Amino acid sequence: MNAIRPFRIDIPQADLDDLRERLRHTRWSAQTPGKGWERGVPVDYLRELADYWGTEFDWRAQEAELNRFPQFRTELDGLDVHFLHVRSPEPNAMPLLLAHGWPNSFVEFSRTIGPLTDPRAYGLDPALAFDVVIPSIPGFAFSEAPRELGMTIPRVARMFTTLMARLGYDRYGVQGGDLGAYIVPEMALAAPEHVIGAHIDGGLGMPTSDDVPGMTADERAEWDAMQGWMTAVSHHSLLHAAPQTFAHAWTDSPMGLAAWLMHKFKDFTPLADQVEDVMPRDLLLTNINLYWFTNTMASSSWPMFDGPAPIGSSWPKGQRVVPTGVYGGGSALMRRLAERDNDIAHWPSGNTGNHFIAMEMPDMHVADIRAFFSAVR
Repeated sequence: MNAIRPFRIDIPQADLDDLRERLRHTRWSAQTPGKGWERGVPVDYLRELADYWGTEFDWRAQEAELNRFPQFRTELDGLDVHFLHVRSPEPNAMPLLLAHGWPNSFVEFSRTIGPLTDPRAYGLDPALAFDVVIPSIPGFAFSEAPRELGMTIPRVARMFTTLMARLGYDRYGVQGGDLGAYIVPEMALAAPEHVIGAHIDGGLGMPTSDDVPGMTADERAEWDAMQGWMTAVSHHSLLHAAPQTFAHAWTDSPMGLAAWLMHKFKDFTPLADQVEDVMPRDLLLTNINLYWFTNTMASSSWPMFDGPAPIGSSWPKGQRVVPTGVYGGGSALMRRLAERDNDIAHWPSGNTGNHFIAMEMPDMHVADIRAFFSAVR
């Protein structure tokens, strides 16, 4: 049960052929009235994406790139879990677990692994380097999906602390954004004697309606402005109510899957006109392909419907057992609220970017991770 088994991605050629055939025979919807993306993913945009996906995108090249990273599987809490384990060439490297988000996968961190593990090769100070561990969350990519109700974020966190112990790591850092931002504080709570610090991309200190009565006039004005942000389609509501219904289309139609994922990535990049302006198209398609080939769009929705407190019902939980760093920083209001439940050791100002910062601005993400762990190690 404790065995760690090597793993390589090797999608059968028949699956690639099937994907291309389905793309060629897409039945296109009529374009609804409206401008740009105001009614959802435009038909013209999706047609152009499908043409590139089916005729130019090279999955085998992307597969080979991913296979450059050592990958493994091991059983954790009864489930076979896939993970990357990339050791640094530098002595005394700090172990670091990276927890990916939704609707993402381990490819979220593919552009940061190099500078984190081998800073010397990227012109960074080699005095701080990391042994990087990137698990696929259960139900995502090549990790086995939960077979019954009862999977929770604390349970995943305990699985990941077990993984780090199994790899022989006694002291390590944890980092994550989106879904990962919920997991890493729970890892600290599960193993405070082993976790050096928890770095998240954002989400701490976000006010709720319960905080309004205690706000100053300036803070109330900020709260009012925040309400204008909540304009995207709520995947939390959809996947809490009927994940199986939507999964039929995502599983049978690659364009249905691509439309959904690109819609969400568009929601997650409000500072850009197009997602591809800030993220490489091939990286986005690699993520989509992983969902398609592993048939995990349905199983990855468990955080929205399972457990006593599904993701989306609250912001990431605070913890005071280890120091916390936040890439996004935030306003004075957000820091005040974050400090109620967290020992904030790193709260930068001026960091830019959208939601999935590791995919969009890997150099800045690496720099912020290094700044935080330099301060707390």
